[in-house]
Amino acid sequence: MNELDCVKLIKPFKDLPLGTKGTVVLKYSDTEVEVEFFDDKDQSIDVYTIPTSYLEVTWKAQ
Repeated sequence: MNELDCVKLIKPFKDLPLGTKGTVVLKYSDTEVEVEFFDDKDQSIDVYTIPTSYLEVTWKAQ
């Protein structure tokens, strides 16, 4: 998982439901990243530092 990869939640996290989509904005390590999450209208919800075990990559940045 790298910066600018598109991801979705595979487990609920804080107030975000399963399936919420986002973009990795900063990679801290192989196990922790910062993600900006979006609602179904592509409006920003918030930015969270989150373990990569909660995420699945849906699109890899080049």
